[in-house]
Amino acid sequence: MTSILSTKNLNLSYGSKQTLYDIDFSFEEKSVTALIGPSGCGKSTLLRCMNRMNDLIPDCKITGDISYRGENIMTSDPVLLRRKIGMVFQRPNPFPKSIYDNIAYGPRAHGEKDKKTLDAVVEKSLKGAVLWDEVKDRLHESALGLSGGQQQRLCIARTLAVNPDVILMDEPCSALDPIATAKIENLIMDLKKDYTVIIVTHNMQQAARVSDITGFMYLGKMIEADKTTTIFSNPHEELTERYITGRFG
Repeated sequence: MTSILSTKNLNLSYGSKQTLYDIDFSFEEKSVTALIGPSGCGKSTLLRCMNRMNDLIPDCKITGDISYRGENIMTSDPVLLRRKIGMVFQRPNPFPKSIYDNIAYGPRAHGEKDKKTLDAVVEKSLKGAVLWDEVKDRLHESALGLSGGQQQRLCIARTLAVNPDVILMDEPCSALDPIATAKIENLIMDLKKDYTVIIVTHNMQQAARVSDITGFMYLGKMIEADKTTTIFSNPHEELTERYITGRFG
């Protein structure tokens, strides 16, 4: 498989506190990679490095290389980068606008004004997030009236609307019930046909269900990364085995 994103000797500090240590990792194109590990181990920090969300945090210092399709992202325009590497957050965050305007927001921000084009993008994106059939008759109603699971799929559709390569997901199911979680998991597995998905999750069963590759992190370091089946059945590192078998800490 082809690597689409990679890090080399990646270190990150917030002021005097170092959070990531010498991360070397490659994310394969059109696959699902799960990042697992205990709270505070650096999973979300690493995820946010991929589209430079950490730029927004004061006193954040990054050294090492992060490459997207062979180009150093630290010299890229962050706005254009975030169009190609979108992000879905832990809690659904729809805009206080209509369902239609939530999806059309990104294309409009990038200059698209043609209504027929926007209509097509909205429909395609909602279908891509398996939400179209549930909302097609109320596109001009407030997105805030949707259920939590629907709102999260709306946020995924909003990300799809700008035609990204990579979708970053930071605990996308943590605020959802089991039924909504199952829909998001099925969607993630479907999305990898066309997109690269990187998901941070505390739920090891979820990582085992949806991902092709799993990376286990501890205290800011990438302890082990391999095919998900290998990580969960025959990990090489004792620390990994202790974590996935619940004998951790």
